[in-house]
Amino acid sequence: MRAAYAQSIHPDDPLAGLVVGQAPEPVHHGEDWVTVTVRASSLNHHDLWSLRGVGLSADRLPMILGNDAAGVDPEGNEVVVHAVVGDPGAGDETLDPNRSLLSERYPGTLADRVAVPRRNLVPKPPELSFAQAACLPTAWLTAYRMLRVRGRLPQGGSVLVQGAGGGVATAAVVLARALGARVYATSRDADKRARVAALGATALEPGARLPERVDVVIETVGVATLEHSLKCAAQGGRIVVSGATSGHLATVDLRRLFFLQLELVGSTMGTRDELAALLALCVSAAIRPVVDSTYDFAGIPRAFQRLAGGDAFGKLVIDHGA
Repeated sequence: MRAAYAQSIHPDDPLAGLVVGQAPEPVHHGEDWVTVTVRASSLNHHDLWSLRGVGLSADRLPMILGNDAAGVDPEGNEVVVHAVVGDPGAGDETLDPNRSLLSERYPGTLADRVAVPRRNLVPKPPELSFAQAACLPTAWLTAYRMLRVRGRLPQGGSVLVQGAGGGVATAAVVLARALGARVYATSRDADKRARVAALGATALEPGARLPERVDVVIETVGVATLEHSLKCAAQGGRIVVSGATSGHLATVDLRRLFFLQLELVGSTMGTRDELAALLALCVSAAIRPVVDSTYDFAGIPRAFQRLAGGDAFGKLVIDHGA
């Protein structure tokens, strides 16, 4: 079958290890596993980190990349694949210490077919196309959990999204607006500020003073923005962190943290049930994911180049064909 996989690890030149070619058919790792025919997938920065060797060791190569997919199960049902593989008895699978994402321990979704536990399948609403649904399981689910679960966004609350343009940040803007929040978003890029403003956010340059302090800060940038995030949080507010693209060794002013009783909270992915809730919200609120561009399977290298270049606004989707 066709697949895009990491053939070798190159920390400084991740795309050098990317191969699009033929791979073996999926293997089931338990009686409850099924094979899904993938109709669409999407890229994440996790794919680039894998090619750099972060979370993927050389002894697991070659490894099919990809976390996100929508497709058809063996019974012909249209499904969305949940990317977190964990102990079904652990409750919140994101807290299972033995959890993994597809493409870490088990082959990922950038292939004609992918094998997953049946529990990892969520019915795809007919209102969403395969391409739209394939955008949701990683970046959009991460943003949903950051806002609703870890951030506890109040009704009529306010949100700051740092580094708007990436998959999680763009999703957070759209979801927060759909949840009735006032949304502020920062970007160094004037074009991205214009585009995020069109999504309903007040667009600002990095470090700009906000009209108000916010209930929740969505932080995926790290060192470059964390000090600003702390300054922008209202008393008792939450700074929710799910990434650190500018660096992870940040300095925190503990006086502000304890005096304002702020919460600096980590967040990773989301649960299978949260993915189902996200899909339901997309239907009820008529939300559709922001897609930067769509590629056929042969165009995967170009999609990775755009991801690595940092110019994408929204998700990069791979159409696998019928």
